[in-house]
Amino acid sequence: MARLPRLTLADLPHHVIQRGNNRQPIFVDRADHARLLALLADHAPRLGVALHAYVLMANHFHLLATPSTADGLPLLMQAVGRGYVRWFNDRHGRSGTLWEGRYRSTLIQPDPWLMACMVYIDLNPVRSDVVPDAAAYLWSSYGHYAGLRNDRFLTPPPAYWQLGNTPFAREAGYADLVRAGVTPSDQAALTEATLRGWALGDDAFLDSLQQATARRVVRSRAGRPSSSFSLQ
Repeated sequence: MARLPRLTLADLPHHVIQRGNNRQPIFVDRADHARLLALLADHAPRLGVALHAYVLMANHFHLLATPSTADGLPLLMQAVGRGYVRWFNDRHGRSGTLWEGRYRSTLIQPDPWLMACMVYIDLNPVRSDVVPDAAAYLWSSYGHYAGLRNDRFLTPPPAYWQLGNTPFAREAGYADLVRAGVTPSDQAALTEATLRGWALGDDAFLDSLQQATARRVVRSRAGRPSSSFSLQ
């Protein structure tokens, strides 16, 4: 069966997962992590992509981003992917592919899924038992949103600004969201939607997406999840 074209639309958040080939490591040390972030910081603004969140794990990475054009995100992933593979292969004396095929991605409804996806991304190292809490992991966007450092290449989404009227209130509010986590059902919905390429949201959101593209946005009408994530 032919693969469906990737679902990308302008001005909507996209959750992206890219894995190493055969789950092999794609980051060996600090310099590798820093290089991928530098490539994202360089190419994202040039291609009109607002990067909201990220996590770089040993053999994969997640991004949450909103492109201003339909081709902005694919072009970003192509530029970053090619540039990083050249760097990684040259630096580590290897050749050949690094990625497990093409990246996986999906569109998500901004409310309530965007903040749930940010928390899901920043908790990835905790779920994987790499660190005991999100603050202990250097290579994620948590440190930026919790006020531990300033990642200038990140663009906070509108929902983040609604967490408080001051930087301290927003940082504390986000830390509270991460401590609360996401439910197992929301976690499963975010993972499955991204890996399979089906959009994630309520009926009205999905219907509006379907009107904007000839590509099917959902597998079926039955059993679509409604996030239980709350900012309250």
